[in-house]
Amino acid sequence: MRVLSGLQPSGTMHLGNYFGSIKPNFEWLGKADENLFFIVDLHALTTVRNPDDLRKFRRDALLDFLACGFDPAKAIIFYQSDVLEHTELMWILSTLTPMGLLERAVSYKDKVEKGISATAGLFTYPVLMAADILLYDANVVPVGKDQKQHVEMTRDIAIKFNNEFGDTFVIPEPQIREEVAVVPGTDGQKMSKSYGNTIPIFGEEKDIKKAIMSIVTDSREATAPKDPDTTITYQIHKLFLSGTDAAALADEYRNGLMYGEGKKRLFEAYLDAFGPMRAKRAELEKNDDLLQQIAADGAKKARLIAGATMERVKRAVGLIG
Repeated sequence: MRVLSGLQPSGTMHLGNYFGSIKPNFEWLGKADENLFFIVDLHALTTVRNPDDLRKFRRDALLDFLACGFDPAKAIIFYQSDVLEHTELMWILSTLTPMGLLERAVSYKDKVEKGISATAGLFTYPVLMAADILLYDANVVPVGKDQKQHVEMTRDIAIKFNNEFGDTFVIPEPQIREEVAVVPGTDGQKMSKSYGNTIPIFGEEKDIKKAIMSIVTDSREATAPKDPDTTITYQIHKLFLSGTDAAALADEYRNGLMYGEGKKRLFEAYLDAFGPMRAKRAELEKNDDLLQQIAADGAKKARLIAGATMERVKRAVGLIG
């Protein structure tokens, strides 16, 4: 079994990335026959226009993966743009992907409504994502709830290709942990760099504290009972806790725990969880040669898999004999 996961380097990594993607994906290490993690820098071009920003975001994403516990000896990590087969397969898949399928993409509509430019790249994002997945014969793709439709579209595209050209692609399955399917942001919407409502994993401690203290609350009296299901601070804090501790905290909110106290405890939980990772990241950041070598080694391994898939695809469609 092969498990694949990607992360878009379009800004500072945040709690939504960690709890919605990184942490559950790391839990597959050792369970699958092979794990691949890649930084989807080509996808990032749909929103990142400053080249210096993209260079920084790419490097930061690799640093963040390693700081959070990724072991390059146990899995493959690479930059999407270092494996040219991604765009090659995207074009082949786009020649048989129905327009109607892309027009139903909820993510595209949401992003355009939020002010992101309605480019061809954004519209065909699901086709590149399908290529990302199908290149590696991935059986399982751990994703957040908002990306489930994209994996379903990948399945549709793969099935259509197999029907037309013979069995070529493995049909992937999305894997979603419902309890962290959508991590709320400081405003209650899904935490997203695009929405400006994130709590960073790394960065200046004062900025993280400021983000936590800015979490939206209602105007009820400080000690009034609060519903944990609608209290954003609790919804984020419970991600750090065991089931028993989360239940105990929920009871405290029902009994009138003040929002200010709740935010203070969330900040303390953040420091406890990410303190060691922050220290590790600071050390890794000093070794640029190591970072480049890890990315290069990962891309080399990924190209071996992707190249074999493209040979199979080209033979199926008639591009090679």
